[in-house]
Amino acid sequence: MLRSCLAIATVTATLIATGLPAAACGEEDKPASEKARVAGAPGAVKNVKAVGNVPDAQGAIAMGFLQYGHRDVMAVSGEFGLKVYDLTKNPAAPKLIGEVSLPGLWETEDTEVDAERKLVFLARDPRAYGGTTQTGESGIYIIDLKNPDKPAILSYTQVPAGHTTSCVDGCRYLWTGGPAKAANQPAEWGGRPIWVTDIRDPRNPKTFPNPIELARNDGKTDYVHDVQVDDEGVAWVSGRGGVRGYWTSGYHRDPLLGKVRRATAFNPIPYAGGGIEETAAPSKFMHNSFHPAGHRSADGADSNRWHGRDLIYATEESFLDGCAGDGVLTISSLQNSYNGEGWRSTPEKPFRLKSVGTWSVAGQEGSDPTTGDCSAHYFDVRGKVLVQSFYTQGTRFLDVSDPTDPKQIAYFRPADASAWAPYWHKGYVYVADNTRGIDILKLTA
Repeated sequence: MLRSCLAIATVTATLIATGLPAAACGEEDKPASEKARVAGAPGAVKNVKAVGNVPDAQGAIAMGFLQYGHRDVMAVSGEFGLKVYDLTKNPAAPKLIGEVSLPGLWETEDTEVDAERKLVFLARDPRAYGGTTQTGESGIYIIDLKNPDKPAILSYTQVPAGHTTSCVDGCRYLWTGGPAKAANQPAEWGGRPIWVTDIRDPRNPKTFPNPIELARNDGKTDYVHDVQVDDEGVAWVSGRGGVRGYWTSGYHRDPLLGKVRRATAFNPIPYAGGGIEETAAPSKFMHNSFHPAGHRSADGADSNRWHGRDLIYATEESFLDGCAGDGVLTISSLQNSYNGEGWRSTPEKPFRLKSVGTWSVAGQEGSDPTTGDCSAHYFDVRGKVLVQSFYTQGTRFLDVSDPTDPKQIAYFRPADASAWAPYWHKGYVYVADNTRGIDILKLTA
């Protein structure tokens, strides 16, 4: 999550309102609504049925799902630490069964789970527990969920980054990035890149000393926000400067070296990607992404019409004065980016992926014109429907079968919404809402 500020006074007021430490203009902070919101007020809903809510998960930021035979378990991370719920008997009424209490934890965005080893990975941002971006401690908690009724911290390790942490190479390693740079990091950096942690022994994680994914923003080392791994194992890195994909295992041609070599998590091979056209994403800050591949290659655009056209879906996160300039969903083509073009980009000779389509919540049916927290945030895709959270503008369902013209087909915007991340799971959509807890939705369109 990143907020661009227009005036120091505005940022200071926002930071005070949210309880986060004051920081320099341009630092991240949690969105604050511009008006008082009343829990339970009607808001706006279309083609969605709210079938459940978990209010004791207030402060929720992300979640993951684990299977234990026929037992279905949801692990929710947030400002409270980790809460574990059983969905087996009634997926619309999750039952709290376990908890790791870490009050004041920040931020745990895009929390990931290891389905095989039953582990959960929580990123500790330097602003956790009252710290600051410049001097706070960052790291990774590894939570043992072999017994979901008794979750326990297996290990904690300090890492020079800590906004998000993501599994790569079959969850044998973690890539941890963000937020903005610390006081003791190079002055020329625009933000923290990625540090690699070996978690083959999760009780004794080992972080490599040298970061990777440098020079990502037209040759400048900049803020890496998050990593999503596609169904073929390519790790897609989003942040300021675009989205770039890497092989982390196997033998592949390295387009920068012009030869085949072995890819590893600590020496990955560039695959494709680059900056997003500024006409689509003026802020250049890409938050997260999805690349249809492997068993999920049919998710998203109509494969009959778009067969062979490799697309990357990505969130631009940006907050400006009013909804119209806030971050959007972007859809771009990866064509002409497979030979290292995104790694050779410079300010003098910039390389950009061609924009195919965008979607903004500003002015859309069901939107609240009185709030300025309208940026796109996390999304999930199943079939031709992309569901995305837009903070106080709630959760939106989009038909993306034609990526040049995404169309809203449903929405759920409670008046007190602070929607951060939606997840498709067994026919339901579970929404991590920082104010409301977990909303459980059914698409009825």
